[in-house]
Amino acid sequence: MTLHRWHTSRVLLLDDRDRLLLLCGRDPRRDGARWWFTVGGGIEDGEDALAAAVRELREETTLTLTADRLGPLAWTRRTRFGVDGRRFDQSEEYRLCRLTAAEAAAVRIDTEVARHGHHWWSIAELATTGQTVRPRRLAQHLAALLRDGPGRVPLHLGDFDEDADLAAG
Repeated sequence: MTLHRWHTSRVLLLDDRDRLLLLCGRDPRRDGARWWFTVGGGIEDGEDALAAAVRELREETTLTLTADRLGPLAWTRRTRFGVDGRRFDQSEEYRLCRLTAAEAAAVRIDTEVARHGHHWWSIAELATTGQTVRPRRLAQHLAALLRDGPGRVPLHLGDFDEDADLAAG
């Protein structure tokens, strides 16, 4: 199976109550395979990570924000996974973006991207859910980021093979 390499720019999109917007994904080829993930997506040719984050925010939430609204690079992660018969090797960058109450209320989710749902999660909900949330330990990492701010060097969350970990149970 071909391994598709993909560089992504992801956004930790928080509302005025520090709830994080996550989108729900499913794999149509695996019954019950469901996970929650952050807003964001692939960096296109000729685009930098900030421009990709701004574009993805607009495409997925209808919010038109400028790059200066995004915080500095807070986290990185590398993951391998399969979806719909395709295998991916994905590098990810994460930036924080806080919304006002009016901006959060104006969010309209692209149903093609999040056809299985979306939810604004509190840190407490993230910490206690039994559902699959990516990246792992999101509640702990987000709580630390909100408490301490981003480090001078982005925190690398790790290198993961989601499918191998799923099989290991």
